[in-house]
Amino acid sequence: MRIAFHTPLNTYDDGRISGDRRMARQLVAALESLGHNVMPGIGARDFMPTAEPERLAAHQAAAAERIEALLAQWRGDGAAPELWFTYHNYYKAPDLLGPAISQRLGIPYVVAEASDAERRATGDWSAHTRLVRQGLAAADLHLWFTDRDRQGLERWRSDHTALMELPPFIAFAGPPPCRNEETATVPRLVTVAMMREGTKENSYRVLARVLSHLVDRPWTLTVIGDGRRRVEVEEAFAGFPEGRIAWRGSITHDRVVATLAEHDLFVWPGVREAYGLVYLEAQAVGLPIVAFDSGGVSATVRRGETALLLPEDDEAGLASALGDLLDDPRRRAQMGVAARRFALDERNPARAADILARGLAVAIANHAARRAQPAMEPMP
Repeated sequence: MRIAFHTPLNTYDDGRISGDRRMARQLVAALESLGHNVMPGIGARDFMPTAEPERLAAHQAAAAERIEALLAQWRGDGAAPELWFTYHNYYKAPDLLGPAISQRLGIPYVVAEASDAERRATGDWSAHTRLVRQGLAAADLHLWFTDRDRQGLERWRSDHTALMELPPFIAFAGPPPCRNEETATVPRLVTVAMMREGTKENSYRVLARVLSHLVDRPWTLTVIGDGRRRVEVEEAFAGFPEGRIAWRGSITHDRVVATLAEHDLFVWPGVREAYGLVYLEAQAVGLPIVAFDSGGVSATVRRGETALLLPEDDEAGLASALGDLLDDPRRRAQMGVAARRFALDERNPARAADILARGLAVAIANHAARRAQPAMEPMP
C-alpha cells in the first residue's frame, strides 16, 4: 500500500538531532518493514511559534497550493497514496494537508501522537485548535503514545474513529552495548539532553539542585548535549567541586550509546517531556532511570522495576531516590538487567510493526464503514 507520511511539526529529513525526528524515521521504517511503500516528507513544516492570524493565514494559503500541486502530480503519474499518515500534530503544528487530501482521494486517514489542548480552545490559539480538532474528528485511527495524549483524544473516539496504544519504541542499527557489570568505585551518573530554553533548561536546573543535596556522597555526572543555553546550564552546575561534572557536548549518536554504557545510572528530571526516547536508549544499555513522573516519561519505563519515578516538582523526593540507588549497587544492577530486557524485548520495532499492522487494518475498516454511511441531509 502507498502511504503518504506527513510531519507538520518538523521537516522529516532536515537532519537535526531530536527525538521527534527519530521517531518519525522509526515509524517510516516500521511501516516499510510491513511491505508498504511510504512517501515521507510529503509536505512543508507547519510549526507556528506564535499565534498571529497573519501567520496562520500564510500557512493555510501555502497548504492549499500544496494540496492542488500534489493532487495534480498524482493525477499525472497515477501514484496517489492509498492511506494518509500524519505524525505529531497539535495546536502549534496543525495538519493542514491530511484531512483535505484524504477526503479528496477517499482514503483512510491515520494520526499518531496527536494532542488536543482544551485550554487553547479559546484565546489566541483558538483558530489553530479548531483546525486540529477538525482533523482529529476526521481520523479513522489515532495511535497514542502516552496516557496524557489518550485522555485528550477520548472525546474523538467514535464508531468510526478508533484509539489504539502505540508505546514509544526504540530502534538500533545493531545490538547496543551492555553496561559493564563491574561496579565502579564511584557511581557514574549520566544525562543526555539538548541545552535550549524552556523545559530542557528547567530540567537541567532541577538536576543541579537535586545533586546539590548529594554532595556528601561520591558520584560523577557526565552531561551529553549542547545548545544555545549551554552557558546558563553550566552556570547552574558551577558550585560543584572540580571533577564532579564532565561536559561532553554534542557527540554522534553511536558515541552517545557507547558513552551511556560506560555509566551506572541515568538521571534526567524530564520536566514536561513528551516521552523521551533517551530513557529507552539508556535502559537498552542496562541503566536504571531516575526521573519525575512528568509528561509522558512513564510511557518509556516500567515503574519500580526499571525506573524510580517521583511526583513532578518533588525535588527532595528525587534526591532521596537517587541517593538510595547511589548507596545500593546491587539494586542498581538488578534494575539495569530489567531495563535492558524491557527496552530490547518489549519496545522494539517488531513489536511496533505488529501494532501498526493491526492499526492500519482498523483504519481501513473504519474508513469503509464511514463511507458506507448515508449522506446526512443538509440542515434546513
